[in-house]
Amino acid sequence: MHKHWHIREITQLDYLAIRQIYSDGLATGIASFETKVPDWTTWDQKYHRQCRFLLEEGSEILAWAALTPVSTREVYKGGAEISIYVNTSARGQGCGYFLLQHLIKCSEAAGFWTLQASIFSENKASIHLHEKAGFRMVGYRERIAQRDGQWHDNVLMERRR
Repeated sequence: MHKHWHIREITQLDYLAIRQIYSDGLATGIASFETKVPDWTTWDQKYHRQCRFLLEEGSEILAWAALTPVSTREVYKGGAEISIYVNTSARGQGCGYFLLQHLIKCSEAAGFWTLQASIFSENKASIHLHEKAGFRMVGYRERIAQRDGQWHDNVLMERRR
């Protein structure tokens, strides 16, 4: 853990930096099937209002994480899919793990009992990060979708309270 890291909730004022980190993640081609970064309103509507965090050092945002509902049905209210993106300049320094640990703790306090992640099989760093945080592989979806005309497999991971 870096002693100058600080975690706080994301606000609309943070979106320019959040957007850039997300865009850099999308540019890797193995972070998401999305190819366009949404505007604030679309992003804001996609994610749960609770458990949206960023990690910063000074005024620099190093990473962000948020939860997406897995379903609108009441019986699935305790399940969420995680999104976590780390600034290119901060990768490999442990900040993703530090932020993910905080997100897990807060999600459990908020009543979530299952966190899931759907990760490109090529994204070994993300798979390792989730394993380190207590996620386990629960499935593998071959050629689940295309991004830029290329088929990708997804590793399905889950963490239960």
